[in-house]
Amino acid sequence: MGQRLRILHLITTLGPGGAEAMLAKLIAATPDFAHAVISLDRQTDMEPALRQANASVTVLGLASPLAFPASLQRLWRAASAFRPDLIQSWLWHADLAATLIRLALRPRPPLVWSLRCSGMEFGHYRLSTRLVLSALAPLSRVPDVVLANSEAGLQWHLARGYRPRRTLVIPNGFDLERFRPDPAARPRVLAELGWPEHSILIGLIARVDAMKDHATFLAALARTADPVRAVLIGRGTDTLAIPPDLRPRLAALGQRSDIARLLPGLDILCVSSRFGEGFPNVLGEAMACAIPCIATDVGDCARILGPAGLVVPPGDAVALAEAISALAADPARRHALGQAGRDRVAALFSLRTVAEAYRALWRDLAKPSFGPA
Repeated sequence: MGQRLRILHLITTLGPGGAEAMLAKLIAATPDFAHAVISLDRQTDMEPALRQANASVTVLGLASPLAFPASLQRLWRAASAFRPDLIQSWLWHADLAATLIRLALRPRPPLVWSLRCSGMEFGHYRLSTRLVLSALAPLSRVPDVVLANSEAGLQWHLARGYRPRRTLVIPNGFDLERFRPDPAARPRVLAELGWPEHSILIGLIARVDAMKDHATFLAALARTADPVRAVLIGRGTDTLAIPPDLRPRLAALGQRSDIARLLPGLDILCVSSRFGEGFPNVLGEAMACAIPCIATDVGDCARILGPAGLVVPPGDAVALAEAISALAADPARRHALGQAGRDRVAALFSLRTVAEAYRALWRDLAKPSFGPA
């Protein structure tokens, strides 16, 4: 085996988000490449998984986007020391950083941007985020490929002025051995929560963020009745204000590291996002566990589910409650949708298939400087 192709990944953060999780999975699934990761901000949640996958990791630790100009020399040093054959950036701030730092590298490696969201509502976020996106649109002809994990995300960026030379959609991928049905999970999770066996357990796994729309989920839950019970998992959920009438049948667990153990214990998985999603990782993970899913029609959720789940309008608590109640009352339908979901992930979104698509892209782009694959 010859020298491994060297892939440098620049990412805005190593927090517990979907892009970060996909990066860690992808690196673990492609040990035939040498990987280095440079993260811009201070969060390090995903750093252990990356190091376990034998990636080198540099965390710049920037406190805010305003600190970025002063960090350019450190970024250049870390990038040039790795001598990348290709740069792939993840999330907008990293797309901009990668575009700038690539100019100073010799030889100048191919560049791939990764788009991970769609339909963002900027009023909920920093002005700097909007400014970065405005800068990226005219720069979008610079990367060799603008890659998206969803059709909706790609089209939204094109509508905002992106004019890439080449585009590609590679969906998120899922490990069907790690995320799989587990008949013992449901009674175990219910026992841990102290809830009776006849409960119908609904899960919402998402950090507290305006895009995730916990308020609509809670309003929908209020329209259901026992035995429907819900569990919230994700950063900030343990400090959410829960209406008193919902507290007896809702558990808010905060951020957890054992999602693969908890997911198969659900009866239904909900994605209640109002905007911003591209390809929610938790949707594919739940489908892989044969858990029936209800999702709002944002990003590629409807395309991901196909006939294997229910789709409701975003922000519609009544429609979400009706979908929850319909599945809660029909165990045969839950079972059929769950199995159809796992089959769909195996056919379309397996980590092995997705990793091979990245391999093909990296080898194709690096040919001029690296030689034949």
